[in-house]
Amino acid sequence: MKFKLKNEELRDELIGESKIFPTYVSPILNLANRFSGATRPEVVGQMSELIQKCPYKTFEGWKKWYLSVMPNAIDKATEKIVSKLREFENVMRKIDENIVRDWVEDLVLVKTFIGLRFQEAILKRVAASLGKEYRLATPEEESKGIDGFIGEEPVSIKPSTYKVEKGRLLETIRAKIIYYEKTEDGIEFEF
Repeated sequence: MKFKLKNEELRDELIGESKIFPTYVSPILNLANRFSGATRPEVVGQMSELIQKCPYKTFEGWKKWYLSVMPNAIDKATEKIVSKLREFENVMRKIDENIVRDWVEDLVLVKTFIGLRFQEAILKRVAASLGKEYRLATPEEESKGIDGFIGEEPVSIKPSTYKVEKGRLLETIRAKIIYYEKTEDGIEFEF
């Protein structure tokens, strides 16, 4: 038997309440949190360790225990995020149509060209090391997260940061993944 619990259902099952945030609030706060480092272990504690140390198995017990062990953590994290949001506000005031156009051109023209060309270089190098042919994906294959093929094997080419992010993403890629990292003098990748 297979079961699936959606995030809202998990929250309801374990906590019994659901907070609903207005549209765009969660992604904006996630971005501000990522840039500010507000919920890093040095601010809020090493959560996996703390949850193991907590003597209580209920949410209310955990909440009371955590706030007693880390009494200022929520306030410190909140201050860091609010500070970053104020920086965002200042930047937002400076963004005009010209900046947006420059950004779109950079994304669509420059980064697309470089991104697709270095994917081909990676495919070519891996295929050569395996003694196989390679090809880039068709648009239909790309829509499934496939960037190319080495022999008959579909592959996706992702930055090494994708390893961390993939758990939070809604996409499922049914291909082997080649992870790369941009370095000062080029690109390193693993297959």
